[in-house]
Amino acid sequence: MLKSTKRFVSVMVAQAGVAAAISTTTPAIAFTFGQSTSFTLEEATIADIQSAFDANILTSKQLVQLYLNRIEAYDVYDRTQPQTKINSILTINPNALATAEALDLERQQTGRRSLLHGVPILLKDNVDTFDLPTTAGSVALAGSIPPDDAFITQQLRDAGAIILGKANLTEFANYLTTGMPAGYSSLGGYVFNPYNPVPLPDSDGRPALSPGGSSAGSGAAIAANFAAVAIGTETSGSILSPANQNSLVGIKPTLGLASRDGIIPIAASQDTAGPLARTVTDAAILLGAITGVDLKDPATESSAGKTFTDYTPFLNANALSGARIGVPREFFWTTGVSAEQATIAENALSVIRALGGEVVEADIATVPLPSSTVLSYEFKRDLNLYLGSLGDDAPVKSLADVIAFNNANPEVALRYGQVLAIASQARDLSPFSADTQRYLADRGQDLLLAKEQGIDAYLETNDLDAIFFPGTRGANIAARAGYPSIIVPAGYQANGAPYGITFSGNAYSEPTLLGLAYAFEQATLFRRPPASVPPLPGETAAAVPEPATFVGLLLGASGLFAARRRQRNQCQSSADRN
Repeated sequence: MLKSTKRFVSVMVAQAGVAAAISTTTPAIAFTFGQSTSFTLEEATIADIQSAFDANILTSKQLVQLYLNRIEAYDVYDRTQPQTKINSILTINPNALATAEALDLERQQTGRRSLLHGVPILLKDNVDTFDLPTTAGSVALAGSIPPDDAFITQQLRDAGAIILGKANLTEFANYLTTGMPAGYSSLGGYVFNPYNPVPLPDSDGRPALSPGGSSAGSGAAIAANFAAVAIGTETSGSILSPANQNSLVGIKPTLGLASRDGIIPIAASQDTAGPLARTVTDAAILLGAITGVDLKDPATESSAGKTFTDYTPFLNANALSGARIGVPREFFWTTGVSAEQATIAENALSVIRALGGEVVEADIATVPLPSSTVLSYEFKRDLNLYLGSLGDDAPVKSLADVIAFNNANPEVALRYGQVLAIASQARDLSPFSADTQRYLADRGQDLLLAKEQGIDAYLETNDLDAIFFPGTRGANIAARAGYPSIIVPAGYQANGAPYGITFSGNAYSEPTLLGLAYAFEQATLFRRPPASVPPLPGETAAAVPEPATFVGLLLGASGLFAARRRQRNQCQSSADRN
């Protein structure tokens, strides 16, 4: 049990030449919206948005317009323009303004449904939407519109959220091939990191600063203030990585907390959706909107009685006081962490100590984990199930069809190959095959070493509340165990690249992890918006552009932005052929 004794702590921590004053304030956040007198779009939180709504100085329709303005200015890619755009969004919802207008009217008549009422959000483009394509970034799935929403998409709509669009991603969530840059897809091209949105010199055009993957577009878009929050997905690191690279909060939930129904899969043993946000509070709000048992996803049965629809009561600024935080250095610090990154992580540990946390230095005995065939085996099995559910009009109906399409269109589809897809297709899924027996053994080993003898034993033996990792170094062990992780900004490197720290725990420990992350965030407030995407004129409530002139453009035909995206993809494909 975490102690919650109120106390005040002040400490100065040197970080990239800046001294950060650290203090604790109120124990837990409370949502009481005052009467706002102004609204600024940059870094606007869900609470800011709802407060502006309540004060009648902003409508959801105006808010959607403001985000669309930013997307048009900073995201829509055009090779004829010298300035590199972020290229984070594949498809804009042509009905976003109309939906916002309807939600504004509903708010006036019956009040808001939830804290997400009228709030524009983005979905990674492997999450099904009945009214927009869901493609996993693959040209083989271009134009594929699922028969219905993913379970979490419907939950978000029911909460009153506006699906603003679908975000670009590493193709097939980075399980098509090896060597593909994070954020690249054959359909959308490269996602650029807004903290340095330029190509690597003398390269194939990839970003100089990785946006992280595979939820690259979701991360870059939220960092650039193109929407309030976004949904990403993770099999192993795909929420934590873009959060780390874009100075965001990312939550990889416990497997089973959120439904995987209607999400293009890699592997059911590890796949989950989760929030990407600019604050821990916003991430907690979004997390609560996607919990619940789904009869179509048996894994969610384990969540009954263990999840919440509102995680904000757990946001305690004093949560680190008395908390025991494990720091396993062997492997997690000795590889994959630069000296500069290690310094940021050490400074974060100093903050934790100053806030009353106890840092327990102890290693996890089971790492490094051995290689496993689980993802390779389950990719074929689970993707075939998903593609088979799309109906007769689906452009491809199996992994074999995807491979065949790519082979028939190599200039567009195979810039980086498809070796992982081919290896997965070669797996024999029959019950008594050697591949199946190896898979079952590997899955058992994953659970033993990552879960039972790994995280579970480590937490219990050392009487810990959570485990601390620099950056995303703990992503793999938590993912194989099916356990939650929360990453929070911890500073910036000399080149401006963000860097974060991760808290991980055992199953359904999200309330504890959220409290710890919130306490660290509130004490440090490291996040700052990227300079490459500054505020546009009119991004305040007093000067919101009139949206009426934009509606005709957006809702004509299939939508201006959707058309621009198709043109962009065509240009990308033509360029790739040259």
